[in-house]
Amino acid sequence: MKNNPSPLYIFGEVLFDCFVTGEQVLGGAPFNVAWHLQALGDRPKLISRVGDDELGHAILAAMRDWQMDTSQVQVDPKHPTGRVEVFFEDKEPVYKIAPECAYDFIGSELMHNLPKSGILYHGTLGGRHKVSRKALSQLTHHPELAIFMDVNLRSPWWKRSEVYEWLNQARWVKLNEHELRVLGFDEPNLEQAMARFQSQFKLLQLIVTRGEQGAMVRTQSGRIHQVKPQKNHDLVDAVGAGDAFTAVYIHGLRSGWSIEDTLTKAQEFASKVVGLRGAISRSPEFYRAFAQSLEV
Repeated sequence: MKNNPSPLYIFGEVLFDCFVTGEQVLGGAPFNVAWHLQALGDRPKLISRVGDDELGHAILAAMRDWQMDTSQVQVDPKHPTGRVEVFFEDKEPVYKIAPECAYDFIGSELMHNLPKSGILYHGTLGGRHKVSRKALSQLTHHPELAIFMDVNLRSPWWKRSEVYEWLNQARWVKLNEHELRVLGFDEPNLEQAMARFQSQFKLLQLIVTRGEQGAMVRTQSGRIHQVKPQKNHDLVDAVGAGDAFTAVYIHGLRSGWSIEDTLTKAQEFASKVVGLRGAISRSPEFYRAFAQSLEV
């Protein structure tokens, strides 16, 4: 993939994170990942849906300003743009997600030039409703499409049977340690839990993020790679740190980096993003210096 990077498609929610301070920040894991990847030069196509309302118009305007492809972002005349209320407990974000949002109604009949090859990223929240789930199913059944699945369990918006079905289609999976346990892989030894998970779903790589303890990757050969973050004294909030990690990890996959370099750079960028309010920055300067450091 190094000399001729595969096309990259991002499926799922785009919304506004609404903080108790009154701030409203663009968000949604797929949107965050796509935004970062655009800044890193990967030119992803975001497949999503916004309302025909003020927030939806703001999202499309922001994407155009960022030179993102909006051709696969549908506009819903009936359902509102997604919103999430963000609270904090012990410095960790807690999310109250509005139901029946535009991204729940991504129409398979409106998706044009469907990808049959390349890399497809998706999470779990974007498939919570039967309409968008149908669209996702249509995408994921192309055998030549390599799937990077980002497990982002948000109660009550997921079912284990559906998550397992998506995991069986994936090539790479990223989730946090808590999600690994909640999905039924609760061996006391984390490496044993990872081994069973990877074996069950036949993954090329399993990526487990662990907050302040960093991240681990297990390969098909059973080798474990680990990285620990440096102390960050500029913490604002942890919203979107996992999405930042994922974006750089996907960038590394497409660029043919080693796992060690990919892990190091992904963790470095996640540590940078926790200095923001919300998950993304609209400043090109925020990304420029980091992008220059990616020549690995």
